[in-house]
Amino acid sequence: MKIRRTRTAATIAAAAACALVLSSCSSGATPSDTPTGDTATTGAAPMEDVTLTVTTFGTMGLDELYKQYETDNPNITINATNIDTGGNALIDWQTKQAAGAGLPDVQAVEEGWLSKVMQVSDSFTDLRDHGANDIKDRWVPWKVDQATDADSRIIGYGTDIGPQGICFNGTLLKEAGLAEDREGFAALLGGENATWEKFFEVGRQYKEKTGKAWYDQSGFLWNSMVNQLPEGYYKADGTLNVKDNQALKDNWLLLADAAKDGLSSNQSQWDWGGGKAFVDGSFATFVCPAWMLGIVKGQVEAGGGDATSGWDFADVYPGGAANWGGTFLTVPTTSKHPEEAAKLAAWLSDTPQEVAAFQAAGTFPSVLDAQSDPGVTGANELSKFFNDSPLGEILGKRAQGVEAQYKGVDDSVIQEQVFGPSIQELDSGKADGPTSWDNAMKLLDTVVS
Repeated sequence: MKIRRTRTAATIAAAAACALVLSSCSSGATPSDTPTGDTATTGAAPMEDVTLTVTTFGTMGLDELYKQYETDNPNITINATNIDTGGNALIDWQTKQAAGAGLPDVQAVEEGWLSKVMQVSDSFTDLRDHGANDIKDRWVPWKVDQATDADSRIIGYGTDIGPQGICFNGTLLKEAGLAEDREGFAALLGGENATWEKFFEVGRQYKEKTGKAWYDQSGFLWNSMVNQLPEGYYKADGTLNVKDNQALKDNWLLLADAAKDGLSSNQSQWDWGGGKAFVDGSFATFVCPAWMLGIVKGQVEAGGGDATSGWDFADVYPGGAANWGGTFLTVPTTSKHPEEAAKLAAWLSDTPQEVAAFQAAGTFPSVLDAQSDPGVTGANELSKFFNDSPLGEILGKRAQGVEAQYKGVDDSVIQEQVFGPSIQELDSGKADGPTSWDNAMKLLDTVVS
């Protein structure tokens, strides 16, 4: 096999998730026979041998697809690097971008730092020069809009989006006498009218009955709350929107009260005790954007569990529709093979490949035809793990009503470096809501100019 893969020092979560990718792709869709769907065919292989470097992060479900592309394009070798988290991938990209060297032919970009990329969008290939206008209707419109710069240049092809539902441990909920199945759990939270207040109210009931925490840690909930607002850390005009954002502060204080009442298990983000917290009853619920489903499965298995560990996925989300994350494949202008790189990026983001990635890692397609494909809406190995929950069907419903929130240039920095420390203060009990908010505001002045 020609494909070569390198990795950063990854967390256990990433290792487990990568194992999921390698083991699950055989369960579903057959990748497209053409590199770019509408714009190229396998017969258009380069005349000379070409090595394409690709940098991704997290669990994108692409490994088996690289193999397929190499098989269909014998002159192409893919050298793939996967970085454990989106935050570390941002650091990697920034370092190489500043140095003007070391960037791959295909660079995965996370939604949270897309605005930072857009500041230097002229250092990315305009994919319109390689057929982007001919295929742009394949994606949900807002995904294309996100990847289009002020000069109407399309610099990225969308892979996934992140509609959210709630992962919950049905065994624990049943033992607590709160819910018998996923429909009962959704109703418990209020169904279509679910709110964060109701979510925390049920959490307090669970805590009273079991003495155990309700969710793993507060950071992921906070991220969801921010994403649900019409405007988050930035206004649509690009101006900072934190200190005077009363809705943001109200949500913070709501979350702080839940943490004070012991609803958070105070787990370390992206660790969870090597997955053991997912199998030892440390918490009963977990906020799940689509791409997190593969991570949950990997964590459960890393912790010694399996499909009998009780995890399920429900069609409900406090506060309504929410999107967390989503990725784009870009081609830096430093690529020596922009045409071949653009073809690979377009092929990876075509319908069959997005279906296969979903089956491997739960990444919900941004391509419209893929969202309704039986390979997404039907059963697969991942859905079997979640108690036969109809994952694709649920995620399709959860995607309805999602509107892309503007992400400012330091959006991910604010999430991780400004509110991250205050989240830890909440979960550890070192600070109350008002104090931790004030501490975050002090960090904001220091971190964001």
